[in-house]
Amino acid sequence: MNIFSLLFNSKPIKQMDAASLNKEKAKYFLVDVRQPEEYRQGHINGAKLVPLNQLGQRMKELPSRRGIVGICRSGNRSRAAARKLAAAGVEAVNLRGGMIAWMQAGLPVKKGK
Repeated sequence: MNIFSLLFNSKPIKQMDAASLNKEKAKYFLVDVRQPEEYRQGHINGAKLVPLNQLGQRMKELPSRRGIVGICRSGNRSRAAARKLAAAGVEAVNLRGGMIAWMQAGLPVKKGK
């Protein structure tokens, strides 16, 4: 447990690496929390675009009974999204290293909408 967990009484967010997500992605709902232009440049096929600044207003678009993996460029914004989802009672997972790690692993990237 880290100092922030102790101070803010929050559970750590589950992390998943790119290879694990690639194997298990059918189990999860994928949410890309980057901006639209970042998403168009390359995203994981099947990921729904919900920019982090819109997540609070768009929670009803997300499943409540299925695990959700947050995705961003490096894993920072998606970690914030996973915290917000977990606070709402959703099983939330962060893609560790984000799209950078996904691409470094040589995994497929879809371009465009």
